[in-house]
Amino acid sequence: MLRTELEHLIRAAAAVTNEYEIMVIGSQSILGAVPNAPQDLLVSMEADFFPLHRPDLADVIDGAIGEGSPFHDRFGYYAQGVGPETAILPSGWEQRVVKIQNANTDLKIGLCLDPHDLAASKLAAGREKDWAFVEVMLAHDIADAATLTNRIETLPVGADKVARLKAWVAARENSAGRIPHP
Repeated sequence: MLRTELEHLIRAAAAVTNEYEIMVIGSQSILGAVPNAPQDLLVSMEADFFPLHRPDLADVIDGAIGEGSPFHDRFGYYAQGVGPETAILPSGWEQRVVKIQNANTDLKIGLCLDPHDLAASKLAAGREKDWAFVEVMLAHDIADAATLTNRIETLPVGADKVARLKAWVAARENSAGRIPHP
C-alpha cells in the first residue's frame, strides 16, 4: 500500500462513517511517520481502521470499503474495520500518534501509530509476519532498540512475555543475523 492509497482510505472511511478522525492501528500505520517506507513494510493491501470517537462504526467501514467490497474490487486495497481492543499497545500511545491530514484525506484526520508503538504492538501479537515486520523496521532504523525496549516495558502483558520480547530485541540488536523469536 502506498501513502496516497492510505490517504484515500482515510477519506473514504471518514465519508462512510461521517466521522472526522480515523484511527489507523495496523501495519500500514507506518505510512504516517514514514511516507516512503521500505517496500517490505508495504506488502499489505489492507489497513486496520476505526473511527476515533465512534469505534462502534467499524462495521460500516467493513461493509462499505472492506474486503470484497466494490471499493476493494475497484482499487485493489481496502480498510478493515476493527475495534480499539484489536491491538495490544504500550502505555501512552495515544499521545504519540502521527497525524495525516491533507487534501487527499479531504482534510479529514488519519491518526497513525508511532513506529515504536507499532513495533511493540507487532511483537506483542507475535505472528510470524509481525516478527519479520519489526526486523525490517530495526534494519532500516525506523525503530531503535532502546526506545522499542522502553515501549515493550509498558505493554499490558505479563512480565514473562515482556522479558522474552526485550530479550528478542536485544539479541536482534546485537546480531547481524536473523534471530529466532520467542
